[in-house]
Amino acid sequence: MSKIVRKLISTNKAALPVGPYNQAVVADRTVYVSGCLGLNKDTLKLVEGGVVPQFELALKNLVAVLEGANSGVNKVIKNTIFLKDMNDFGAVNEIYKKVFSSSFPARSCVQVACLPMDALVEIESIALTGDVVTESS
Repeated sequence: MSKIVRKLISTNKAALPVGPYNQAVVADRTVYVSGCLGLNKDTLKLVEGGVVPQFELALKNLVAVLEGANSGVNKVIKNTIFLKDMNDFGAVNEIYKKVFSSSFPARSCVQVACLPMDALVEIESIALTGDVVTESS
């Protein structure tokens, strides 16, 4: 029986986890990225200014973790966004489209009662590594 590699991902280019988990885990060719917050990687504090700067920094952290896993936004197959307030949905979509600008991955967006560190937004992703070809039907 062949072995499947489980690789733990950690990069200093993104905020470190605030709990007992890894930034991402790669299983075979699939990357599972833990929830990314709008945390400054040096201070581990949430950026101030509301949902827009928090989501911009959360996406920057997400991109860094994906790159650390030898992946990228063009290889993301599913995102889940957690919002403290669904009224921020439109603003979050505008920021999201700046990073995910074409061949959009599947996505869910839900409102939650509370996020770690009282964040306003969090994003987690599932992506692929290696050569990926995108087709449309």
